[in-house]
Amino acid sequence: MQKTAIIVLLCAATPLAAETTTYRVLFAGDDTGHLVVDRAENRVAIDFDFKQNGRGPTIAEELTLDERGYPVDWTITGMTTFGSTVDEYFRVEDDVARWQDATGSDDTSIDGALPFYIDQNGSVYSRALLARALLADADQRLEVLPGGEATIRERSTSSFDGPDGEFVVTAYEISGLSYNPDLIMLDQDGEFFATASPRYSIVRAGYESADAELRKIAETLSTERFVEIQSKVAHRHEAPVRIRNVRVFDPAALTLTQPKDVVVYGDRIAGVQPANSPVPEGDVVIDGAGGTLVPGMYEMHGHLGQGNALLNVAAGVTSVRDMGNENAVLEDLRNRIDDGTIAGPRITRSCFIEGKSEFSAATGETVATLDEALAMVRWCGSRDFYQVKLYNSMQPEWAETIVEEAHRLGLRVAGHVPAFSTANAMIEAGFDEITHANQLMLGWVLEDDEDTRTLFRFTAMKRFPALDVDGEDVQYTINRMAEREVAHDPTIAIHEYGMTAVRGETAPFARQIIDHLPTNEQRSAREEFLGTSSPEERAEYVAAFEFILGILSELNEAGILLLPGTDLGGSFAYHRELELFEQVGMTPAEVLRRASYDMAVYLGQVEDLGSIEKGKFADFFLVPGDPTESLDELRRIQMVVADGVIYFPEEIYPWFGVRPFAAAPGVTPAF
Repeated sequence: MQKTAIIVLLCAATPLAAETTTYRVLFAGDDTGHLVVDRAENRVAIDFDFKQNGRGPTIAEELTLDERGYPVDWTITGMTTFGSTVDEYFRVEDDVARWQDATGSDDTSIDGALPFYIDQNGSVYSRALLARALLADADQRLEVLPGGEATIRERSTSSFDGPDGEFVVTAYEISGLSYNPDLIMLDQDGEFFATASPRYSIVRAGYESADAELRKIAETLSTERFVEIQSKVAHRHEAPVRIRNVRVFDPAALTLTQPKDVVVYGDRIAGVQPANSPVPEGDVVIDGAGGTLVPGMYEMHGHLGQGNALLNVAAGVTSVRDMGNENAVLEDLRNRIDDGTIAGPRITRSCFIEGKSEFSAATGETVATLDEALAMVRWCGSRDFYQVKLYNSMQPEWAETIVEEAHRLGLRVAGHVPAFSTANAMIEAGFDEITHANQLMLGWVLEDDEDTRTLFRFTAMKRFPALDVDGEDVQYTINRMAEREVAHDPTIAIHEYGMTAVRGETAPFARQIIDHLPTNEQRSAREEFLGTSSPEERAEYVAAFEFILGILSELNEAGILLLPGTDLGGSFAYHRELELFEQVGMTPAEVLRRASYDMAVYLGQVEDLGSIEKGKFADFFLVPGDPTESLDELRRIQMVVADGVIYFPEEIYPWFGVRPFAAAPGVTPAF
C-alpha cells in the first residue's frame, strides 16, 4: 500500500511528463496497431489505430487538462470499428460543461468541482487519466459525467524489464461504468503502461514480450472477481430442492403443463410430480407461485468469455456454442465453469480455422496451406470439438477436401463463405451450416472480384432490396439448402443492430431494458453500429434488413433449420434474437422449443438437455407469467437452475451495475 500512496501524491501534484510514448496493440500475440500518446504540459494528443479481422477503430484525440488532470477540452474524431463516424467533444465554458457523443449532445451547469467526463469512443488512455484522478481522491470514488460514479481498487503488482529499464506495474480495476471493470496498469510514476484481457493487450512499445503475462494477469484478476461473485450468488444444496406450483413448458406439445412440482437432486432432475405433493423431511422448498419453468436455452453463436458467462446464465442461457475463440483460453474457461470455480453456461466448442492473409482474424488457428488446414482438422478431431468453423480468408478451393476430412472424423462443418466464393459453392462443398445472414446472401449481389474480408461484407448488403425474393438465384439457394439439409445461423439481432440502429435512438435489443443498464452500456445502446453518411443511406440499410427478414421467413417456410445465436455476447441480446425468430414466422412456443429442445437435438445432447424431464440435467429457469403468450416474459427471469446450482438474477445483476427485472421466489430451507 505504500507504493499506492506514492502514486496518489504523483497524481495530485505532478503534471504529465512532456514526451511521446508509443504502445502496441496485440491480439493473440499478433501486432495489429498502435496507440501513440504525445504529451506537453497540460496538452495530450492521441493517435489510436488497429485493424483485426479486417476492421478496427481509427481515432484521433486532443485533450486539455486542468491542474487536477481532469479534461476541460476534449475532441475525439475518426471512425469506429464498424465504420461509424466519431465526432465527439467535451468542453467547459463559463461554468457549463457541454458534450457531444454518438448518442447526441447535452450540457450541465458546474456547481462546485468539475466531475470527470467519461468518453464514449476515445482510446484506453482516457482510463489511465481517470485512474490517476481516482487515486488522487480521498475515498477513490468520483462522480462522473454524463452520469454515475466510478471507483478504483488496486489488484496486483508486477515487474517488467525492457529497453527503457524495469517498470514496476500496478494493475487497477475501475468499476461503475460498464458491466465489467476496466483494467488499467500504471507504472511506478503513475503513467499508463498497459491494459489487457485474455485475448489482447495494449502495451508500451519495447515491452511486447510482456503480452502473454499481461493477458494472464487479466484472466487471473477476472477469475478472482467472478470467484467472489460466485461465492455470493451460487446456491448449492445437498438436500433435494422442490420447486412447487409451477407449470412446465413442454417442447413436444408446445404447451404448458398443469401445475407441477419439479424436484432437483444434485445436478439432475429427480422428478416432475403432481403439484403440492407431500414434502419429505429435508427438502428445500422454492415457491414457484404459479410461474413457468422453461428448459435452459442455447446461444448458438457465442464468443464466450468470463465477462459475459454469468450474464448469460442470468438470462436463462445455460448452454453456449462457442463459434471462435483461442483454444487454450476457452478450454481454461470451460474448466473453471465445470469445476464450479465460476458460473457459466455449458460450452460446445467450434474449431476455428482461418486462412492466412492480411485480413486474417487473430482469434483461431491460421493456416497457409491445405496440408496445414487438414492437420488442424485432425488436431481438432482428436479433441472434444463439435465442429470445424471455416473463415473469410480460407482458400475456397480447399473447402471440399477440408469438409471431407472433417466429416470422416465425425465433425460437422460451418462457417463464413470464403472471400471470392459463394454460399452455393460452400453448400456444394458439403458445408452443414452457413453462418450469418449476410454470408448466405452476399453471393446474390457480389461481382467476382469484390472482397468480403473487409467492411464491404457489411456495406454490400445495401444491394439486397434490388433482389427478387422469388428470383431464380434466391430460390436456387433456398431449394439446395432444403435438399441437402443445410442449417443456417443467421445472427438476426446483430444484423438488426448494425442496419437499423440510429444515432441517439435506443437500439431495438435494448428498448425494453435500457433504463436498467449502467451508464456506458446505455450510451452504447444509443449509438449507430454501421456508419452511414445520410438518412437515405440508413434507409437503404433498413430496407436491406427487411429483405433479410423476408428471406429468413422463406427459409423457415422451406423447413430449413434456423439456429438462434447473436454474435453480440448473448444475454439481453439473445432475448431480442428470439423475438426476431417470432417475426420470421414462429409462434412464441415454437421459438422456445427452437431455443431449447431443437438445439439439444442438433448438438446431440437431447438425452441430457432440452426439456424438463426426470433424469435430465437440471438446466431451466423460472418466469412469473406465460412465455408461450409473450416472449417478453424472458426479461423477467426470477430464478435459473444451471447444472443443479440455483441462481437468482436479482442477486446477480447488481454486480454488473444492472437494476434487477424481477424479484426472487420465496425459499424455505430444509427442515
